Amino acid sequence: MSETARRVADATDAHANRWKALAFIALAQLMVVLDATIVNIALPSAQQDLGISDGNRQWVITAYALAFGGLLLFGGRIADIWGRKRTFVTGLIGFATASALGGAAQSEGMLLGARALQGAFGALLAPAALSLLAVMFTDAKERAKAFGIYGAIAGGGGAVGLILGGFLTEYLDWRWTFFVNIPFAVVAAAGAYFVIREPAGGRNRSPLDIPGVLLSTLGLVSLVYGFTRAESDGWSSSMTIGLFVAAAVLLASFVFVESKVKAPLLPLRVVTDRNRGGVYLSLGLAVIAMFGLFLFLTYYLQVVKGFSPVKTGFAFLPMIVGMITGSTQIGARLMTRVPPRLLMGPGFLTAALGMLILTQMEIGSSYAGLLLPAQLLLGLGMGTAFMPAMSLATQGVEARDAGVASAMVNTSQQVGGAIGTALLNTIAASATTSYIKDHIASAGSKPQQQLVQLEGMVHGYTSAIWFAVGILVVSAAIAFTLVNAGRPGSTVVSGSGAGAEDEVPVPVIAH
Repeated sequence: MSETARRVADATDAHANRWKALAFIALAQLMVVLDATIVNIALPSAQQDLGISDGNRQWVITAYALAFGGLLLFGGRIADIWGRKRTFVTGLIGFATASALGGAAQSEGMLLGARALQGAFGALLAPAALSLLAVMFTDAKERAKAFGIYGAIAGGGGAVGLILGGFLTEYLDWRWTFFVNIPFAVVAAAGAYFVIREPAGGRNRSPLDIPGVLLSTLGLVSLVYGFTRAESDGWSSSMTIGLFVAAAVLLASFVFVESKVKAPLLPLRVVTDRNRGGVYLSLGLAVIAMFGLFLFLTYYLQVVKGFSPVKTGFAFLPMIVGMITGSTQIGARLMTRVPPRLLMGPGFLTAALGMLILTQMEIGSSYAGLLLPAQLLLGLGMGTAFMPAMSLATQGVEARDAGVASAMVNTSQQVGGAIGTALLNTIAASATTSYIKDHIASAGSKPQQQLVQLEGMVHGYTSAIWFAVGILVVSAAIAFTLVNAGRPGSTVVSGSGAGAEDEVPVPVIAH
């Protein structure tokens, strides 16, 4: 068979198998998103079993976040160079191995090491999954459906993690929050190996930009860790300030290096594009609001309302339903008919309205009367906005840059999550302390003092949620002003330029 005939056959196989491939890509994405929240519910049990101190407890979350956030750009470029399918399968096998180590952990060090390994392999897996979608689905209508499914999982998977984490912790053992990843990973890896046929010619043959890898990894680790330390040590501590200064210097140096080297890790053309830049910024800000909310609602339901872990997980179902509906029924159906900003902007504003309802939360608030409608609006808004945002972030990008463009989506979400958890938690803690200080003196009996403490806790949550409302309004404003792409068309252009192995059809956006 001639080279041309082989490539045509490969392209035909890739096209024929794309929907089967989507099922395995979606399964892998669900596993990664689940893992971001499932361990949170298991943490108290794991801490007790392994004798982890309160001071080191945060490292179970932080070790994963640092490895994942710090290595995402590197993982995205590895997918471009090494091949997305190969990177995807390797990431899945590594993630499963790290999960087995975490579940079998006999000491604090073993658990923390497993979490860091999970983060590292997740940084390979996540951009490879998104970039596979980007190069496999080029028809505008099919792309809308595929990204609708992917967006629903990316948005709602965290809440599913809370439900699954509650079940596993309450009825089995905390170790199963790790072991549950293994069947997900094995099925997804086997399916991907046999089904995924990556379109030919999408590789980037340029040498790896080692200075860029070091500067971006150290810069992102410093930034994520800075926000983690801000949450525990305060914003004015010398360690927090030092980490932020280091992050600024390292990331500024990274941008300078990328503008000079011949084959950059992150070509600046990927982020300086007006639409992609608008997506990364608005998505990162929206995730700040969402991550804080998951934290506050979990504590509100368990501590204030006395819900069990399982009941708490199920209490998040309206948000999942809203996300899936917004992503697959609104976003996917309208994406080929209206410009992305007319989905993203209204989506973020709808989510802001849901968040605004939650500012009215009190100790005795009704779940059905307040939390349920607020979550539905949040889910609908985020699902509607996330789907076109994820598609637009990788649309029109040259095939050789698909991995690193996908990694930037994950990076904006990861950094947004770190900022959201630290920033909103700090605001809530400060408001709670202030409220209790002002009201505790007038509480005579012990029950009254306990009531004041609960009221202070809820006051702290609502104070932080007001900030989240503002952040979502800013996200909407960015989407309306920066994102000016027209309705997606199905025209294709050829990838070109140094480092592109061949011409590859990629979708462009009709302006």
